[in-house]
Amino acid sequence: MAKVNRQWRLRSRPQGEFRKSDFEWREDPVPDLKAGQVLVRNVLLSLDPTNRIWANEADSYLPAVELGAVMRGLAVGVVEASENPGFRAGDRVQGLLGWQDYLISEGQGLSKLPVLAPGQSWTAYLGLYGHIGLTAYFGMLEIGQPKAGETVVVSGAAGAVGSLAGQIAKIQGCRVVGIAGSREKCRWLRQDLGFDGAIDYKLQDVADELRRQCPDGIDVCFENVGGAILDAVLGRINLGARIALCGLIAQYNSEQPVAGPYNFHRLLMQRARVEGFLVLDYAERAAEAFPALAEWHAQGRLKYRVDQVAGLENAPEAVNKLFDGNHQGKLVVLVSAEPE
Repeated sequence: MAKVNRQWRLRSRPQGEFRKSDFEWREDPVPDLKAGQVLVRNVLLSLDPTNRIWANEADSYLPAVELGAVMRGLAVGVVEASENPGFRAGDRVQGLLGWQDYLISEGQGLSKLPVLAPGQSWTAYLGLYGHIGLTAYFGMLEIGQPKAGETVVVSGAAGAVGSLAGQIAKIQGCRVVGIAGSREKCRWLRQDLGFDGAIDYKLQDVADELRRQCPDGIDVCFENVGGAILDAVLGRINLGARIALCGLIAQYNSEQPVAGPYNFHRLLMQRARVEGFLVLDYAERAAEAFPALAEWHAQGRLKYRVDQVAGLENAPEAVNKLFDGNHQGKLVVLVSAEPE
């Protein structure tokens, strides 16, 4: 029996959060492979804030997803069949495989993944390695440049990237304060991940808490949120502070322009540096990061957790968990069973 490819295609440009009606569910037969092609079965689909950016009409760092096209998404999968000499059945790969069961590709954009250590789930590819681990590793170490004894603040600290970034700063000998959106998340940061402090932005005044928990000011900020939280951080930055601008999730669903930071002038007064970055900037250097990430994880110094949603059919509703704070760690969709 021919394989059937279930797909979510983008039907309309979202206004605010995604709605299920922004997508169209399609089921099409998987065609036979041609010379040079590979058939990849998606196992885990990564849901990321950039999904919302890609769905906009305007291009970003990648072209906007066209209406009627399969929704773009990073995923990890297994090669089920190959007519391409660069791949063989059983290879584990990652790439922009899309919101679907299967991808037929000529190999461009597919990266082979190493076999995991015994007992490790495929979730490690998305929760620790892959784009999440690389973003945290290079964003913190290359742009943040934390030094032992400095104070580091991470916004979105209970998220997939933020939680790793904060732990990497702790490994460098820094005092780390995380900003998150619930008491449970703040408890996890302090008790499980070893953060020195945590601020619940929903229940606490962030500016007041930064003054209390960062009495010596802020040397490094790993910024995932923007908006009022970034403004509060700017009010406490030290001379020569570094701000690694990873994301601005506070404004991705905003239908109105977000006000600029009131404390922007402090970048000048404190001779601070803000640098935006994308994980694509470091893709060719991935091999530098993987050994350190693996070693720190094996030592118990770098922990991660995954919020897994079962079923491709649930992706449109699940993606909004990124924006309402109702996810714990890396958000993924289990598309199909992990290979043995």
